[in-house]
Amino acid sequence: MASNLKQGQRVKAQKSGLQKLNNFGYLLCLPFVLAFLVFNVYPVFRTFQMSLMNYKGFGKETFVGFSNYARAFKDVLFRESFVNTLKMWGLNIVLQLGLALLLTIIFNDIKYRMRGLSIFRAIFYLPNLIACTSVAFLFKTLLDWKYGSFNQVLMDLGIISEQVNWLKGEAGTAQAVVGVVGAWMWFGNSFIMLMAGVQGINSSYFEAAYIDGANRWQVFSKVTMPLLRPIMLYVAITSLIGGLQLFDIPYLISGTTGDPGRSLYTAVFYLYNMAFKNNQMGYAAALAFVLFLIISVFCAIAFKLMNKKEAE
Repeated sequence: MASNLKQGQRVKAQKSGLQKLNNFGYLLCLPFVLAFLVFNVYPVFRTFQMSLMNYKGFGKETFVGFSNYARAFKDVLFRESFVNTLKMWGLNIVLQLGLALLLTIIFNDIKYRMRGLSIFRAIFYLPNLIACTSVAFLFKTLLDWKYGSFNQVLMDLGIISEQVNWLKGEAGTAQAVVGVVGAWMWFGNSFIMLMAGVQGINSSYFEAAYIDGANRWQVFSKVTMPLLRPIMLYVAITSLIGGLQLFDIPYLISGTTGDPGRSLYTAVFYLYNMAFKNNQMGYAAALAFVLFLIISVFCAIAFKLMNKKEAE
């Protein structure tokens, strides 16, 4: 009886010690939770509150309900800026994923295994580490209409007969430049993601396919692509989220106007001007939530399409 009592006391003391340890763990988590609430959760609720107000960023706030949202859906300039964003992101994602897939195929071919993969990874990822301001200045210099190196090289090679105004000439040309610059910056990140996905696939699948007589295209289309689909979905979704928030490169290249012909005027560009140039903070907050809803819908459609293909 006494031994059972002592054993019960030991178990109770052990539980009490574990409880104290758990409480100490909660205490260690407290700084992160507080920082998350202050810098992540509160700004979201505050932005939603502002979206229901007529607010200039200073002075009195006037409650207007959902009129800012109604204005956003009727705003022709916002729709135009969103279409511009889609055009630049569309070219970006096609080039980015296409180049990343091509490099993944080359570097993971088990018949023609290439050496120095880690070096190439670092080289391809390097543009992703360069600040956007530096990238914008680099391409503004290279593509300068009168003194840019790109025009000079093309003219020396006989490809063009006169200088092309890449950034301030045609709207389509300027949008294409932004799309290509974005693809150049981010294809290294997509390449690393796809490489990790391919290297996670059991090599026996590829060996069995080659033994059965499959060629390189059949192995890629029937083995690699289906198993890479989750990674492809992740890359596409993250690119979509970042692409629809495109701001820095168009802003730095065109200034505050989005020229030529407002072709570089993106949705976030428009939001920025509404908030900090026109002092319409309430309307800008509503635009931010509208953009969030649009991105959520696009992501849901992408998930549904991908899951449907997996079910088939």
